[in-house]
Amino acid sequence: MIRFYCPDIEDSPVMPEIESGHCVRVLRHKPGDLLEVVDGKGVLYEVKLVDANPRHALVEIVSRREIEPYWKGRLVLCVAPTKMMDRMEWLVEKATEVGLDEFVPMLCRYSERKDIKCERLEKTAVSAMKQSLKAAMPQIEPMTPIAQVIDRYSHFAQKFIAYCTDDGERRLLTKEYIPGSDAVILIGPEGDFSPAEIEYALKKGYMPVSLGDARLRTETAALTALQTFHIKQNI
Repeated sequence: MIRFYCPDIEDSPVMPEIESGHCVRVLRHKPGDLLEVVDGKGVLYEVKLVDANPRHALVEIVSRREIEPYWKGRLVLCVAPTKMMDRMEWLVEKATEVGLDEFVPMLCRYSERKDIKCERLEKTAVSAMKQSLKAAMPQIEPMTPIAQVIDRYSHFAQKFIAYCTDDGERRLLTKEYIPGSDAVILIGPEGDFSPAEIEYALKKGYMPVSLGDARLRTETAALTALQTFHIKQNI
C-alpha cells in the first residue's frame, strides 16, 4: 500500500496539498477508502478518507501504531556537502532508505559548498521515507561549522572521523564499531579535513577510522559508513 505523509495528522486530520493531490487526482481515491499515513516521527496511521478534496483531503484516524527503528542506538551522519547539490540529494535519499536518525551538513575549511538548502533535502527524505516504508524520517540539520558538530556529539559512546591522510592512526570502521549505542561519523569534503580539524576531533575523543583502501567520493564514503553500521548490527 502507498503511504502518505501528514506530519500534523493528530492535530489537523487534513493532508498537505501535495499529498492530497497525489491521493485524489493521481491515485483517484474515493471517500471511504482506507489509507496508510505516516507522521515522520515514527507513527503509522490507518485512516479513512472522508472528503476527497484534491487540495485539502480530510481523513479520519482509524488506528495508530508506533514503529520502532530496526537499528539500535542513534545513528548520525555528518558530511561536508559536495559542490554538486544533486549528489547530496542522492545521499540523503539512499541514507534515508538504509536508515539513520540525523543528517548533519558540515562546514569545513576545505568545503566546496558553503551553504545548503535544507528544504530540498527534507523533501528528498520524505519521498525516501515513504518509498522505503518507514514511519520516521531523519532530522535534517542546517549547515553547521565542524567545531560545533564535534562538540555537539562529543558525549556519544562511539564517535568516528574518517579521513584520507595516511598517518598510521586510522583503523577500519568495520573493526571498531560496536553495535548497540549511539554512533556518529564525520565525513570530510573532497579536499579532506584540515590538520587542525582532525586534531580537534581527536582531542574530543573521536576515533580516526578508514573505510578501506579505495579512495571514495564524499557521498560514497558517507553511505559506506552508514552501511557499515547496519551490517555490523546484523552480524
